[in-house]
Amino acid sequence: MSSLVCEGPAMSSSSPDEVLARKGRLKQRYDNEYRLVAGCVPYRVKKDEGNPCSLGDDRGQVEVLMISTPNRTDMVFPKGGWEDDEDVYQAACREAMEEAGVKGTIDRTTLGHWVFKSKSSQQSSSPRGACKGYIFAMEVIEELESWPEQATHGRRWVSPGEAYQLCRYDWMREALTALLERFSMIEAVGSAQELTDQNGVYMMLQTTSDGAVALC
Repeated sequence: MSSLVCEGPAMSSSSPDEVLARKGRLKQRYDNEYRLVAGCVPYRVKKDEGNPCSLGDDRGQVEVLMISTPNRTDMVFPKGGWEDDEDVYQAACREAMEEAGVKGTIDRTTLGHWVFKSKSSQQSSSPRGACKGYIFAMEVIEELESWPEQATHGRRWVSPGEAYQLCRYDWMREALTALLERFSMIEAVGSAQELTDQNGVYMMLQTTSDGAVALC
């Protein structure tokens, strides 16, 4: 299992002191008609006071970070378009910074790979308008006081139990379950796969879940 420390991927900026979220889809990656997206489940571990190196058996020691979206009461994990000048891990890190204002260490072994379809295209067999998304675990090491999409995305640390209640889509609960499996908090139900991207060639691996409904 390998990891990557996020070091602030390149983003649009109008001045050296201002970091802006990327806009538009000029650099967007596609796999045939599927738009490719990347995201993460940001988390932190509360160390046992008696043993700072121990995770412990209490599931509440792990917290995950979720973000709000306008006019909704449920919450999501950060994700967005994977662009052609970055690998999938950098894309996931960038989305976490843009939407949640956090940086951290991302695990290169994916929590899962899902197909996202809008509600309007859910009954269609065509990939047009759908996305393929890859979600990773990211241990947060820095929280920014301000971030590019702060006006539209608030952030909130929650327990795994609360996260399950707040998750908007099934794929989110499945990704959260995969994260908790890594801490041996729940019985493992499957294995994750690692993605590779060499010379710009996108390699498809085994799908953990398929057909989850989400808005791209």
